[in-house]
Amino acid sequence: MVRLAITSLTLLAVSTTQAACTGPAANQATVDLIAEFEGFSADVYNDPTGNPTVGYGHLCQQSGCSEIPYSIPLSEADGKQLLADDVIPPQDCITTQTAEAVTLNANQYGALVSWAYNVGCGNSGSSSLIARLNNGEDPQTVIAEELPLWNKSGGQVLPGLVRRRAAEVDLANTATSDPALPAGGC
Repeated sequence: MVRLAITSLTLLAVSTTQAACTGPAANQATVDLIAEFEGFSADVYNDPTGNPTVGYGHLCQQSGCSEIPYSIPLSEADGKQLLADDVIPPQDCITTQTAEAVTLNANQYGALVSWAYNVGCGNSGSSSLIARLNNGEDPQTVIAEELPLWNKSGGQVLPGLVRRRAAEVDLANTATSDPALPAGGC
């Protein structure tokens, strides 16, 4: 009984630490890639799987996207601010889902942030891509082999996802000495 309580407290401490961890900001190349593939819509529309969406791929949580603090139709400036807000959760989840030993440069990290923005943090966290990184495999190899597999929506291969995954792999392959992960203190 005491052991269970200690384990529960340990798990609570770990999840609290992870929840408080903030991932580094994605670089401009990442934000540009996300914006390019999401496209901008000032008005609410249904994405290819029927989800109401606005701006640069913001999935609406409430009717008419009433959760966003901007009026619709969105101005492009408000859309960019919404994108800047929306990229924070994928930055944080890639940071917390990868083991402390995983080292990624800014472009590798950015490719994964773009992918998580698109597929969601739950999917990225349960993926073989993250598992392979956490097992110590080479990030370039893992990214090149795993990202292209994420090309379906609703069971159908979508040409836009094929192009997006190729662009994410290209970004990850773009040399940079700018570090991203590990993020100290996470």
